[in-house]
Amino acid sequence: MISGRALHYVVRVPDRKKTIQFYRDILGMKVLRHEEFREGCAAACNGGYDNRWSKTMVGYGPEDTHFVVELTYNYMVRDYKLGNDLVGITIRSSEALKRAREAKWPMVEENGKYILQAPIGYKMVIVDEPQPSDKESGLRQSWAFDPVEKISLAVSNLEKSVNYWHGLLKMKILKKSDKAVELSYGEGQTVLELSDIGAPIVRETAGGRIAFAVPYEQQPEIDSIIKKANEKILTPLISLDTPGKATVRVIILADPDGHEICFVDEEGFRPLSAVDPEGNDLIEKYIRLDKSDQFVGTT
Repeated sequence: MISGRALHYVVRVPDRKKTIQFYRDILGMKVLRHEEFREGCAAACNGGYDNRWSKTMVGYGPEDTHFVVELTYNYMVRDYKLGNDLVGITIRSSEALKRAREAKWPMVEENGKYILQAPIGYKMVIVDEPQPSDKESGLRQSWAFDPVEKISLAVSNLEKSVNYWHGLLKMKILKKSDKAVELSYGEGQTVLELSDIGAPIVRETAGGRIAFAVPYEQQPEIDSIIKKANEKILTPLISLDTPGKATVRVIILADPDGHEICFVDEEGFRPLSAVDPEGNDLIEKYIRLDKSDQFVGTT
């Protein structure tokens, strides 16, 4: 049995300033923490680039209780190519729509919902309903008040994907149709939707990664399940250090369509993911100091 907790989705961004403005000033997310790294990540956290990079976590609340977005930035990489792997992230927030209209941010209405695009092109599906608030309810530590309702990934064969995510990774099926399935590891968590697009999935250089926390003791079980099924392990169990912070163990998988999945140990990750009250000041500082746009970048 796998008792997972949805954590975040990793996106790669070429322009931190515009990206932060979108997630913070339009969507209304908070900068939860910011970290700088001088060399590439052993688990290809920054996409396998061997250079200086940073990650900025943004969301509507602490990662203990909210699904957040990890903005990965590689210094001097000025462009990424989008694939068709990420369908979109669904957010319930009339407030975000109001800010978007005031800022004249482009949007498209589809089936009663509104599509906003992040600077690189990632789609945010906005539901025009009041944004849930844990402060208003008095319940500060509740998944039920996360405005991020769903993350949708494209798949090429729904049956094969269900066999992987439900059969092997033990996610619970919440809803299923001929073209889509919704899954979760627990009540109230942000839902993972797999949407069959009837075509091959192309990830390109902007391809992201979804992350879950599981108890430390369950990671070897996941490793064993995937090996027995002869499925792909991108990074075997490995411990990663964050300077001045906790060490965590991760295992990185790839599903049948190449979607990257990170399982991090719960015990190590909780202290690592604590909100840093200086996070917003740090990202603003490094945006000011960054001179990499003066150089010719790579893709």
